[in-house]
Amino acid sequence: MAKKKEKQEDELIEDEDKEIYENSEESETLLNEELKKKEYELKELGTQFIRLQADFENFRKRTEKERKDIVNYALEDFICTLLPVVDNFENAMKVEEKEMESFYKGIELISKQLKDALHSNGVNEIESLGKEFDPNIHHAVFMEESEEYDSGKVIEIIQKGYMLKDKVIRPAMVKVAK
Repeated sequence: MAKKKEKQEDELIEDEDKEIYENSEESETLLNEELKKKEYELKELGTQFIRLQADFENFRKRTEKERKDIVNYALEDFICTLLPVVDNFENAMKVEEKEMESFYKGIELISKQLKDALHSNGVNEIESLGKEFDPNIHHAVFMEESEEYDSGKVIEIIQKGYMLKDKVIRPAMVKVAK
């Protein structure tokens, strides 16, 4: 009986070992499948990362080129508005001495054309005569007594000042009343 019991115990242990072995084979198969799945996902993520990196590099190069083009060609429109003025100056220089009146009218026309080109590109003259002196837009060169103007008023413009949109690009050189 002890032998029979021992044999039953051995069979029971063998059955348990067999069950554990079969379970471990199933687990190993499941783990291998899960590992392959994760390896595939990792490979896909790596591919996505490489594509994203390439897209970013292309974007960086494209924006750098656009920035350089903007810097290189920023004045193109402005220059195109000035070219007719240059043409008219050249034509005015061809006028003979007899035609001084038409020469003067031509110069007036060119001056107007140049001012219009500047104005259309956001450049405006600083209005100064008779205005209160403002050190932000004026550069006082002289001070003089004046009966016509109050103290601190601009009485003469020596050199016109200009603004580009809302920025002073050249202050007006002025004479100010004492």
